[in-house]
Amino acid sequence: MTISKLREKYHTRICNEIIRISKKNKVEYPNFADGDNKSSMEIAWGIVKRLQCSRNRTKQHGQTTGDLFEALTRDFLQESFSLLGHLRPGKWIYSVKSTISAFYQYEHLAYLESVLSKDKTLSSALGGDYIIKPDIVVGRLPVSDAEINKKESIITSKDIAAKLTPLREKNHSDRIVEVLHASISCKWTIRSDRAQNTRTEALNLIRNRKGHLPHVSAVTAEPLPTRLAALAIGTGDLDCVYHLALPELRESIEDSGNQDQLDMLLMMIEGRRLRDISDLPFDLAL
Repeated sequence: MTISKLREKYHTRICNEIIRISKKNKVEYPNFADGDNKSSMEIAWGIVKRLQCSRNRTKQHGQTTGDLFEALTRDFLQESFSLLGHLRPGKWIYSVKSTISAFYQYEHLAYLESVLSKDKTLSSALGGDYIIKPDIVVGRLPVSDAEINKKESIITSKDIAAKLTPLREKNHSDRIVEVLHASISCKWTIRSDRAQNTRTEALNLIRNRKGHLPHVSAVTAEPLPTRLAALAIGTGDLDCVYHLALPELRESIEDSGNQDQLDMLLMMIEGRRLRDISDLPFDLAL
């Protein structure tokens, strides 16, 4: 299986399970477009055409669009990242809506929140919302000494070295603690409030960690580059923003003749702030 085939499979599932045709004032448009914005609808239609999605108008049942987007993106990452095991070996756990306090770098937040919940004065002084639930998390399990010594003897149980690293399973005698490798926000579309929430979550991960910073990124289907810019422009919080179909987005904008949107898109791509979903598993292997 190739990354391109997995990308195609991902898009097929997106088309079949998520993309629906909405209608407003007798105008039809894909449900990841803004029905009040002509450019958004035109570009979204171009993406739908290139992904060869059927014009499905039936309503979704059960999971919401956001939940489905998270689940399908998680599945894509799990399948694609596993192909790169020779580049980034390890035992990985993929999940949605896991609290960060379940991971090594953020265990202390559970205690902090417990204290704050009992002390209103302290809570009002320090604020809250320390424990977040990222849309998708990738965790790494610690390794046994046998695995560490697989090729040659590196460490023994009698050594005084490497007693504190979270990567060594022996250092977690009472339980297995996962290390948070990546936190990924999934936004089907982008509005100003959603962009702010994503940045706030990223800053929470940066400021409150004890240990190395996990990969922090976002995945979206937003068709308008000017709205993608709300997440992609700037540095310091998100590693990068990933579009579910970046080449198709670029072709759609080029066909639309909207030079302003194309200029914004190219600025984000050339500025290393926007990439395709197929780039994400490779970036996680860094």
